[in-house]
Amino acid sequence: MAEQDRYDYAIIGAGVAAASAAAAIREKDANGSIAIIGREPDGPVYRPALSKDLWVDGEASLEDNWLLDDGIGAVFLPSISVTAIDTAAHALTLSDASQVGYSRLLIATGAEPRTIDLPDSARVVYYRTAQDYRRLREFAKPGSSAVVVGGGYIGSELAAALSLNDVAVTLIVPGKQVLQQMFPTIVLDEIERALREHGVTLVTGARVTGGAVHGDSVTVTTEAGESYSGDVVVAGLGVVPNDQVTRQAGLEVGNGIVVDERLATSAPDVWAAGDVASYPDALLGVRRVEHVDNAEHQGTTAGHNMAAAAAGKDEETYTYTPIFWSDIYDFGYEAVGTLDASLEMVEDFTSDHSAGVVYYVDGGHVRGVLLWNVWDSTPKAKEVIEQSAQEPLSAEQLKGRIPLS
Repeated sequence: MAEQDRYDYAIIGAGVAAASAAAAIREKDANGSIAIIGREPDGPVYRPALSKDLWVDGEASLEDNWLLDDGIGAVFLPSISVTAIDTAAHALTLSDASQVGYSRLLIATGAEPRTIDLPDSARVVYYRTAQDYRRLREFAKPGSSAVVVGGGYIGSELAAALSLNDVAVTLIVPGKQVLQQMFPTIVLDEIERALREHGVTLVTGARVTGGAVHGDSVTVTTEAGESYSGDVVVAGLGVVPNDQVTRQAGLEVGNGIVVDERLATSAPDVWAAGDVASYPDALLGVRRVEHVDNAEHQGTTAGHNMAAAAAGKDEETYTYTPIFWSDIYDFGYEAVGTLDASLEMVEDFTSDHSAGVVYYVDGGHVRGVLLWNVWDSTPKAKEVIEQSAQEPLSAEQLKGRIPLS
């Protein structure tokens, strides 16, 4: 049940974008009331830690990764969903049947994991939240076994992280190689070599279609009729924007909630930010980004704009192009834009392939840049994207533009 009937600022969703927005609101408005409404029992957490630091850094703890500063003075309403938004009445209906009014609203509902036909069991984890982390920790003890389904961003990180925690990992990938939708062969071969060296069993070209729980074991089956078992199954199959309630409210929705350059939606006094927002990127055009750097920056801009609107001041334009990164064993990368292996990939690697830059090109226009073991170069990558938008660049012109060391 809500603590009061109306707030100056209401935020639906309790993730990184929500925490950033609340802090930004408070920077501009010292007294306005703020409510954060979250479906999960936990407050905002720094989500990358759930598949990175918490598994590989012995000093890291979940408690160190909570994001909502008590000094902000926001009311947090946990374990509650918003079931309806009335944009005309500026009111929210909550899953406990109560209603909350707002003057200004931010929708930061993020994304939710794709699911497949697996048993509803504590031993089957669609990995995304702090709760999921706790549950996986419960089963993924040293000496245990895990089946990881999905060879993308989260699946590859989790397979590597679990193997470093003395867990016997089977990684089931629908494609021929792990992360084949993102990277060139040079990178793919290095990742697979490292996974195998760390004891990960790779099952490629296999699609999981079902499974069953037998006591303390979970078995998954593939289209080919093969079976793989573990103490726990972790699914990292990508996500979809959590925009259902927004669609019902009549806001403009495409691949996520459509916002303008101020992150304002089609409804008055309503903004959207983070994984759920389809926004006009200053360098790359309309896109939706599912990474923490974008959530942090969009949340900040949205929060500033909500407070500015309340004060009758001009709003900011969101001009930032986000980056993202990952670490797999001793490999690391940063990236900007779209890493899509179906595009032309211009590869620029050192002779031993230990470091390199990959440009993802569409008709001479760079749509993404991978910095493989190349650091502090995302500003340069953005410059290359901007330059190629003005004048197409050939492969010869691209190679060497970003130093490899």
